[in-house]
Amino acid sequence: MTNAEFNELFRNRTRKFAVRVLLFLDSLPNSNKTRIVSYQLGKSATSVGANFRAFCRGRSQKERYSKICIVVEEADESEYWLLILDDLQLGEVSERKYLLQESVEILKISAKIKSKLYS
Repeated sequence: MTNAEFNELFRNRTRKFAVRVLLFLDSLPNSNKTRIVSYQLGKSATSVGANFRAFCRGRSQKERYSKICIVVEEADESEYWLLILDDLQLGEVSERKYLLQESVEILKISAKIKSKLYS
C-alpha cells in the first residue's frame, strides 16, 4: 500500500469515526453531564479527521509534524471522553464500546505516524 492509498483510507476512517460519534451523541439523554461531555467529545472527534487532512496537505516536515501531534492529542482526548461515557454507562453499550476501541486504534496509528516522522 502506498502512502497516498493509506492516507485516503485513514482520512475516510477518521471521517467515519467523527460521524459515528456525532450520531452516538445525538442518541444520549439530555442532561447537564451529557451536554458537557457531548460538546467536548464532538469537538475532539471531528478534530481528529480535520487535522489528519491538514497533515496530508502539509507544506513542510515541521507543519506535518505539528498536525500529526494535534491528531494524536485529539484522538487521546476522544478516548478520554468516551471513557467518561463508559464510566457513566451512557449510550448504547455496543456502540460505545465500538467507538472506544476505534479511538484507541486511531490513537495508536497516529502515534506511530508521529514517531516515524522524527525517528
